[in-house]
Amino acid sequence: MTALAITAHHHRPTSRACAETAIEWCRARAIDHWTPVEDAAALGLATADDRPLADADLVVSLGGDGTMLRSVRLLDGAPVPVLGVNLGALGYLTEVEPERMIEALDRFLLGPEAGEWRLDERMMLDVSTNGSFVGRALNEAVIEHGEAGHTVRLLARIDGEPFTYYAADGLIVATPTGSTAYSLSARGPIVSPRHRAILLTPVSPHMLFDRSLVLDPSETVEIEVSGHRAAELTLDGQPIAELGDRDVVRCTPSEATASFVRFGAYRYHQILKAKFGLADR
Repeated sequence: MTALAITAHHHRPTSRACAETAIEWCRARAIDHWTPVEDAAALGLATADDRPLADADLVVSLGGDGTMLRSVRLLDGAPVPVLGVNLGALGYLTEVEPERMIEALDRFLLGPEAGEWRLDERMMLDVSTNGSFVGRALNEAVIEHGEAGHTVRLLARIDGEPFTYYAADGLIVATPTGSTAYSLSARGPIVSPRHRAILLTPVSPHMLFDRSLVLDPSETVEIEVSGHRAAELTLDGQPIAELGDRDVVRCTPSEATASFVRFGAYRYHQILKAKFGLADR
């Protein structure tokens, strides 16, 4: 490893201390390192650089799942692994606690066999509006009402064929990783991240059909806004575009994946169990 980028949550009390520890680790090993300008300014670090994260061999993400999502977004599809250091509550995507960060970096430096780590590859979605690519989503693309208190009318097409019109607050097109995010709060199913699938989940539907669909990853989902009420497109919680009548959002599996560093077995179901406080019996 010759280059390491550090992203960090701007408001976690331990963000700066963890970043400084990672910086010192890099300096001691003559590893090139930097922090995105926005992060460095927020934390008062002298390592600001506007180089893309794609230039790094590893991205260290200090925060929670939101910081991991932001790191993946900044990578813009580049095949650079991300090591998540958990500075918040129990997260689905982060891998180590702050006290184990240096051990994890040392092990990563040894390589996957000697360091006993592997890459957890996660499916992402390529999203376009009216034929123009607008971004990728690791969790979900959401087409939602643009005005509170009003539903929006959306036509869902699967592989080009009309499925049905939804009168709802919105529609979520999610990956298995995103099945435990917004889709879950809308009563969507929990899908193992090892699976490849596309979930279509309505948000507060005003209709009898209120079920999620679990689709094959080869299937294409298109959502068309129908009617005078505007909608908004967000990707992983970030506003992307305002949508009007007949605007179409198209979601397909991306060739790019998000890569997370894992040490040993990734116990997704145990994380899920802890998150919901489930008992053994």
